Amino acid sequence: MSTRKTHDASRSSVTGQFVTPEYAAKHPKDTQNERVPNPGRGDTKGEPPRKK
Repeated sequence: MSTRKTHDASRSSVTGQFVTPEYAAKHPKDTQNERVPNPGRGDTKGEPPRKK
């Protein structure tokens, strides 16, 4: 079984900094959820899109 090359993260739309999942859940209009490459992985264009 292969492991994912990315992980899900939440980012503030105002500052651009990463925020905790708890903060993102409380402020859905001010945050975005995105996929970020794991350390050392770099570009991950070959990974399938996130399931919604």
